[in-house]
Amino acid sequence: MTTHVNLTRWLIWMGFAATLIIAPLVFHSGASLSLLSQMGTMMILGLSYNMLLGQGGMLSFGHAVYSGLAAFCAIHAMNYVGNGEIWMPITLIPLIGGVAGMCFGIVFGYVTTRKSGTTFSMITLGIVELVFACSLMLPGFFGGEGGVSTNRVTGKPFFGLSYGPQIQVVYLIAFWLFVSTVGMFAFTQTPLSRMINAVRDNPDRAEFIGYDAQKVRYLTLVISAFFAGIAGGLSAINFEMASAENVSAIRSGAILIFTFLGGIGYFFGPMVGAVIGVFLTVMLSGITKAWQLYLGVFFIIIVMYAPSGVAGLMMQNFRVMKYGKFSRIATCLAVVSIATSIASLGIIIGVEMLYHLSLESGNGSEMNLFGWTIDTMKSTGWIVAGVLLATGAIAFTYSRRPFQYAWRTVNAEIDDLIHKGNA
Repeated sequence: MTTHVNLTRWLIWMGFAATLIIAPLVFHSGASLSLLSQMGTMMILGLSYNMLLGQGGMLSFGHAVYSGLAAFCAIHAMNYVGNGEIWMPITLIPLIGGVAGMCFGIVFGYVTTRKSGTTFSMITLGIVELVFACSLMLPGFFGGEGGVSTNRVTGKPFFGLSYGPQIQVVYLIAFWLFVSTVGMFAFTQTPLSRMINAVRDNPDRAEFIGYDAQKVRYLTLVISAFFAGIAGGLSAINFEMASAENVSAIRSGAILIFTFLGGIGYFFGPMVGAVIGVFLTVMLSGITKAWQLYLGVFFIIIVMYAPSGVAGLMMQNFRVMKYGKFSRIATCLAVVSIATSIASLGIIIGVEMLYHLSLESGNGSEMNLFGWTIDTMKSTGWIVAGVLLATGAIAFTYSRRPFQYAWRTVNAEIDDLIHKGNA
């Protein structure tokens, strides 16, 4: 049994490495490489944040402080390299970010982790606002409103890598993503990880058996800040600049949303959330002005109906497939999915028409959506949106209960099989 588990784990890690190698070769356009770079950086940041929220139950509103300050330190280090004041290959700049993030974690973590729960969250919010204010007050380090810029193509190529071509940056991010993922997964197997889980679930009992809950939270935050700093260093290399936005509450909120979307109860959840979050914020922002509305609605739906996140939904369906019972729910699931898609299409058409009337009416009443020219001043588009919404809503209402019944029945049977197997 142990051999089987270890083999499976090795196959997963090899598959992950292969994906990191192949993805830039498949998606090789400039826009795709930029998207992959941002996804990789956000994956590291999300995994580091999940060390606090998922494993430690520490809801932080200021995690961007560590990655943002690390990005500034990395930028300055790259400028020192460019000026010939120090020698360091750009490949190792993320380590500068990691050490910087850890140092800031040592300072800020000592204050924030002295309390837990809501008090911890409020202190982290105060820290991020404090740092953001300092970013405008200390232009020597933060560069003022314009931020600090650099040039990653500096010095002699290191093993032939100049990091001029974007694909080289993608592979650098992929390398550090793999290393960081291995490191953070290894952390989950340590006694400290077990203790932070215990502190999350019952801090009083953890202290009763002799562990200092504050010290456990503090050490976890420092390690988390180190990996967040690596993400900050990679961000500095990718964008070649850092600004006040890097240390803002908005960036911290984005990290929280992406991590929760993916699923804080699963190690790979933040990675899924990073892919979804970057896609929604980068891709949709270039397509529609209503992208924040869609992101907000999606987040609310996940919080209300799938608190385990997208990773949780994936694992629940995988569990049903593992026990050979997916065919029992496949038809109901397909009907619910189709009904939801139809209703969503109606909502999207209505929202896009409203946004056009509000923001783009000066350019005329006509708009193009899904290859279809719609006149927002005529009733045709509104009728189509209303019919789609009503049809989808009615179909969803009638198909939801059969699906819920089939889902509960199948999972009850699986739980019974597991109970009998354990007995």
